[in-house]
Amino acid sequence: MTTTRTPAARPTSTARSPAPDLARGAMLAAIALANVMVYLFDRPYGLRHHIIEDGLTNQVVTAVLTATVDARAYPMFAVLYGYGLARIAASRTARDWPPAQVRSYLQRRSVGLIVLGATHALLAFSGDILGWYGLLGLLLAGASTRWSDRRLVLTALVALPPAALVQGVIYSDPTVRHDRGVFWSMAIEEPLSAALWRSIEWLMAPFGLLAVAAALLVGVVAGRRDLLSDVMSRRRSLGLATFVGIAIGWLGGLPMALATAHLVQLPPGSELWFSTLHIFSGVSCGLGYAALAGWLCSHATFVRSAPARALRATGARSLTCYLAQSVVFAAVLPAWSLGLGATLGSASAAGLALLTWLVTVILAVLLERRGTQGPAERLLRWFTRARPWPRAATIVR
Repeated sequence: MTTTRTPAARPTSTARSPAPDLARGAMLAAIALANVMVYLFDRPYGLRHHIIEDGLTNQVVTAVLTATVDARAYPMFAVLYGYGLARIAASRTARDWPPAQVRSYLQRRSVGLIVLGATHALLAFSGDILGWYGLLGLLLAGASTRWSDRRLVLTALVALPPAALVQGVIYSDPTVRHDRGVFWSMAIEEPLSAALWRSIEWLMAPFGLLAVAAALLVGVVAGRRDLLSDVMSRRRSLGLATFVGIAIGWLGGLPMALATAHLVQLPPGSELWFSTLHIFSGVSCGLGYAALAGWLCSHATFVRSAPARALRATGARSLTCYLAQSVVFAAVLPAWSLGLGATLGSASAAGLALLTWLVTVILAVLLERRGTQGPAERLLRWFTRARPWPRAATIVR
């Protein structure tokens, strides 16, 4: 008879830690800043398929966002997604769900994300991340409950370099182009044609997001150990992880940031390696951002503050707020709607992104005061609802 080695059981708490929600709420601003740039079109494109900017202000904004947000926000969300998968599994295990039922629940939830992602892409934004997270969750539902922490970390370490290289290749071409190399639908005026292209682009999008898989695996390990709870006892280690992760991310992204903004010119032939470094260091930065949220939550005064409560309300409704951003952007920016993406520069687009994020924060606070989930969260909960499973004590063995 063969046996499967499972991770050692650890004491777990079913209480909701404030740090993940705070991190999601804050990082939705970064997601908005990253996504809004995809909507800009009708100008020459350069490195990272970014428009070539006019004016120092736009160039500086491009450089700052490329170094701090681009390929950094989504890995951070992947860490939190993996963390959430582990906490969901832990909470249901604590309620005596059998392992097979836990895996089934995670799989149903992942399928729900894929459906939401496909709908999101077809109607608004083909750079959708929900479908990719859902696919990863579907593939890793078994691994997240049965693999050891060591195996998960080793898999992440092995998978990250080739994933970073593939993404590096996709975004390393320095040639100035007058036609879009990705997300062609943004510049298409006919709505039905644009929708058709969005469905194709959505299927291609995971190739530009491969590195988030490594971040998700690390997040599962962090979630198993519940590292974002009891943050008071981990304040020093969270502070160190914050400093190291963000420092690596920002410094590793600086060369591509300056080159994307056309503030410096990279040596010929080096674009691929700097592009790969940009992606590789982005995963470290995402981990650092998640640790920063935990470190901030170790300060009681901050946790009780109004901004922190607002961010937590937003993070608890991150799915709804993420989709709401696309509703705004799709209504005003692409060629098939108002077409403002043809005229806005990076600075103006960043302003629109932050304003949109702020509106979603206000809406989330209003829902929090009413004690109401976001509509997307309610839809996902309905999709994943399963029949009650008998308690372990009543199962005939």
